[in-house]
Amino acid sequence: MDLHAASLLQALWLPAWPAEALLRLAGALVIAWALDWRFGEPPNRWHPVAWLGRAVAPLGRWLPTLAPAPGWAAGALAWCVVVGAVAALAALLQAALLAAPAWIGVPLLALLLKPAFAWRMLHDEVSAVGTALASAPGAAGLAAGRTQVGRLCSRDVASLDADAVRETAIETLAENLNDSLVAPLWWLLLAGLPGAWAWRAVNTLDALWGYRGRWLWAGKWAARADDVLAWVPARLSALLLMPPRWRALVRQAGLTPSPNGGWPMAAMALHLGVRLHKPGVYVLNAGAPPPQPAQLQQALRRGRQAAWAAVLLAGFSLLALAAWRGLA
Repeated sequence: MDLHAASLLQALWLPAWPAEALLRLAGALVIAWALDWRFGEPPNRWHPVAWLGRAVAPLGRWLPTLAPAPGWAAGALAWCVVVGAVAALAALLQAALLAAPAWIGVPLLALLLKPAFAWRMLHDEVSAVGTALASAPGAAGLAAGRTQVGRLCSRDVASLDADAVRETAIETLAENLNDSLVAPLWWLLLAGLPGAWAWRAVNTLDALWGYRGRWLWAGKWAARADDVLAWVPARLSALLLMPPRWRALVRQAGLTPSPNGGWPMAAMALHLGVRLHKPGVYVLNAGAPPPQPAQLQQALRRGRQAAWAAVLLAGFSLLALAAWRGLA
């Protein structure tokens, strides 16, 4: 197959790509990672994920008003249309850029790939929690830490002490290593830019619709789809965090209600030798002490190492696949 005459199936199944296309995607990944590492996230007015959120806002007002059965059906249909449209748009853009001269196609493909992951923002927001706690002694520093960690999670932070603030920050870092980097890289390796964009749409819809309460039925499909599509990446994220004992990881990961979030969180707790907990929901590594400032810095360092490992593995996988396709 050549870059101009690929079938839809081949275009959406990365192992079927020619070597040249795989090399271009590897180059785009390097550039996209450099852009994220250096600049972080663009302003919302230029961010495709923010555009998606605004585009589906009318659905978000309508779907929860439906009765359970039609709500479930409408939520599933809306999810399929939105994710399918995002993937189709990405496929069209990818095909055009792979057919363009490499000097322009690869950088533009990198610009399109960059919004699919958001590691730098996650790292900096978690780091800011430690800075806020240390910004002032006593209650003032704790209040600043609560405010900052409240930007990262949906739980009530008003009653958290300093230990719990650090626990919440570390949990967020570990869990979102998967959502913000490993999962989009996994789907990039399977389906190129459409895979990465589709994952970002899936994760965004889960964040908007995947709740209980009034979203119990209308958001059920979005929540379950996110669970299914993140199943493998969540376990890869846990391995990248290098937990010391596999059996302990499996046991601890099962303590959380999420089928995926517990894996990277448990891996981080075991790696650091600290307790991580959500009051009234779960306690990971219960016999360990709560994290102190040094452990928060260790978590950030381990997260950076895992993030670089994920990108390097993805890049080497693309190069290895290109070499194999070149020999085929």
